[in-house]
Amino acid sequence: MSVSPRFSAATAVLAACAVLTAGCTEQESSSAVPSPSAAPSLAPGCSAGEIVDGPLPEWARGGFSGDARARHVLGTQGQLAAVLFGHPLTVDRKDGVSNKILWVAREKYETGTLTIKARREGTGEPVLREVAGGPGPSIIDLPQPGCWRLYLAWPGHTDTMDLVYAG
Repeated sequence: MSVSPRFSAATAVLAACAVLTAGCTEQESSSAVPSPSAAPSLAPGCSAGEIVDGPLPEWARGGFSGDARARHVLGTQGQLAAVLFGHPLTVDRKDGVSNKILWVAREKYETGTLTIKARREGTGEPVLREVAGGPGPSIIDLPQPGCWRLYLAWPGHTDTMDLVYAG
């Protein structure tokens, strides 16, 4: 396994564990496309349609091999990538697949918590989620379908991204 010097050994181990764990559960075929009825309509200003199904950025490839292709979303500031293993993200999963997200930071960071403040477009109080140890493997479940704006903070860094959760 080749690890970029920008990533700590712990990040590489976490990424490898996430990849191995992802292979242990049923997943959609990479050629499968969710039906239009499975995807909620996007709120105005939602940029969540920007899911890339292709090569990860060079800086996000630590722990991956080959051409490192995966579904992913980049933060608006380019500081964090969300590698989506449980696509489409779904509110009430009944298919045995989790809403697995591997968070990969662009720059090295001090160990700490990745705090996610998620707010469904146009609705009340934010939903808080935390990933112990900072960016790494996680399962992020949110309570309602729709476009969620995620405000992401980890030691010394912040970023924002929109993700859609189907119903």
